[in-house]
Parts: sequence; structure tokens; C-alpha cells
Amino acid sequence: MYSFEPNEEQQMLVDAVGKYAVNDLRAAAHEAEESRELPKKLISKGWELGLLQASTPEAYGGFGERSAVTGALAVEEMAFGDLAGALAVMTPSLFATPILLAGSEEQKQEYLPKVIEGEWHPYTAALIEYAFDFDANDLRTTAKLSGGDYVLNGEKAFVPFAKDAEAMIVYANLDGQTQGFIVSKNTAGLTISDEREKLMGINALPTYRVKLNDVTVPVANRLGGASGHNFELILASMRIASASAAVGVSKASLEYSINYAKEREAFGVKIAQKQAIAFMLAEMATEIEAIRLLVWEAAWMLDNGKEEAVNQAYLAATGAADMAMMVTDRGVQILGGHGYIREHPVEMYMRNGRGFAMLTGLAIV
Repeated sequence: MYSFEPNEEQQMLVDAVGKYAVNDLRAAAHEAEESRELPKKLISKGWELGLLQASTPEAYGGFGERSAVTGALAVEEMAFGDLAGALAVMTPSLFATPILLAGSEEQKQEYLPKVIEGEWHPYTAALIEYAFDFDANDLRTTAKLSGGDYVLNGEKAFVPFAKDAEAMIVYANLDGQTQGFIVSKNTAGLTISDEREKLMGINALPTYRVKLNDVTVPVANRLGGASGHNFELILASMRIASASAAVGVSKASLEYSINYAKEREAFGVKIAQKQAIAFMLAEMATEIEAIRLLVWEAAWMLDNGKEEAVNQAYLAATGAADMAMMVTDRGVQILGGHGYIREHPVEMYMRNGRGFAMLTGLAIV
């Protein structure tokens, strides 16, 4: 059974990520959100922590082994600092981790060292689509075998750093199954919008719409090669990452709310002493702890090859999305009128928290 105590290496990683999250990401979060731009030095510093490198074997340019539990711990800490910054640092994982999980040996040898070794470069992935009934297991973007190639057609949304990406994994419907295809930049038929998307939250993260019009890729670029791959495991990894990030954002909102409630006075007493406020804070803390345990369990199941991992990851993601919305909304309520002012981060936490219900595919562990 899994342990609730991080091992020494995990604790060192969590401590390092935590310092970066608070001292660097959070310090820059407000200005980055307002200017819609993350300083490149900030992203590079997060990349140098080596989260992806520590999840990649030496044979492919890394120095460790993948662990979904370790990834969940790290994502939570980084999102505790700032969600947009965390997603930016982790964007290359959207490309590298699926290849590590499901790629052919040739794909691992060709692509992983390019991503892992050296500085941060914008490799990414395109999963989400503009559709009321969007379902990652029933995509409208299609892939069809034509001769010795696959031909991709469709449109994607919320693709991080697509404009500058060296390559991306495009997920498409192939004979009723979701499969990934490696598409290099400047491929004929691949069109990336010039204008960034305008979103409710994570405005510092540049995301773009991507269109595919008869984009042709060789069979060798299908993730896993000609035989393909198990997309459910990739999707489960995305859901665990999303749930972990939701816990981090919610924890930040709770911490700020507690500190505010301890300092703010109303009618001669600190508002933290008001029963209504105290009950809200207690409920927020309870829900965060419950979802955190659900996330850890899903990650542990994934690491240990349990069949229930896919279902558990789904439960963690859906539960985390609801929890984040409740907690961040309460954060705004506790601050009262101040909660609606952009100088306080709780309004940004709430805007970011709303996205967890729809942004699966922007992070992976």
C-alpha cells in the first residue's frame, strides 16, 4: 500500500519546487496576469528544477524514472505558486511524457533527448476541441490512413505555445479510437492562429487555436508506431495532473483567506472568529484534504499498474474541479468587497479554478 510520507528524494523535490513557486512564480503572478506575459527567465528557472528530466531515464537524456505520485506532489506545489506559470514550465511534458509512456523505441530515441537536454523549448500537444459535447475519447478531429501516411483534419483549441512550438502531439479520432500523432512545425496544412486566445483565467499562458487541413504525417509519427497506443493511460495522467494543480490553486486560496480573516476586523473582532467564516474555512480545508488523498491514490494506482487507475483518475479530476470552484469562490466571499478587487489574488484563483472543468490536456504527470 502507498505511504503518506514522501521519501527523501520526493521531499527534496517538493521543497525546491515550493521555494520556486512562492518566491518566483507567486511574486510575478499578478504582473504576468495583467500583462499576459510570463518572463522567459521565470520559465527557464522552473525548467532548471528538472521535473521532466527527473522523470526520464538516462537512455533518453534524463536522470530518473517516472512516478505519477512524485509528479502529483510537484504539480500541486507549483500551482500553489501560480497556475499559468506552472502550466508554462510543464508544457514540454505534454509532448515528452506521452512519448515516454506510449511511444515506440524509435520515437523515444529521436524526440526525448531534444526536449530533455538543454534549455526549455516549447514542445506541446493539442487535445481540446471547441465543442459543447467535447469528449477526449470521441474527438471530431480525424485521422485516416491514406497510402503510407495518415491524413489529419480538424481544429484544436487551447494549445499552449503553439505559435513557437518545435513540434506537437495532435490527438485525433482514428477508427473510433483516440490516437496521438507527432506533427512538426511548418508541416503543410497546419495553421496556427496569429492571435492568442482570450480566456477568463491563466492569461499569462499563451494558447492558440490550431487548424489541420489535410495534414499528412508518416505512419512512423503515430504515437507508438503502426500499432498505436493506449490513450486511456495518457488521459489518466492528464487528469491526475489537472487534479493536482486544482489542489494547489485551492490551497493558495485557503491560505490567503485564513491570513486575511485573522487580520481583518469587523465590529471589534477578527472575522476569523465569526462562526460563519470559521465554518467556511473548515469546509474548504476538509475538501482540499479529501481530494488530495483521492489524487494520491489515483497516482499510486497508475504507478503500480492497477486497472482501477483510469477510473480513479477520472474521479479525482471531476472531484477536484468541483472542489476548486467551491474553495476559490469561498475565498472571494471571505474577503467580501476586497475579494472582487484585482489587487487581491483570490479573484484570480477563482477565475483559474473555473478552468479545471474544461482544461484537461494542459498538464500531464
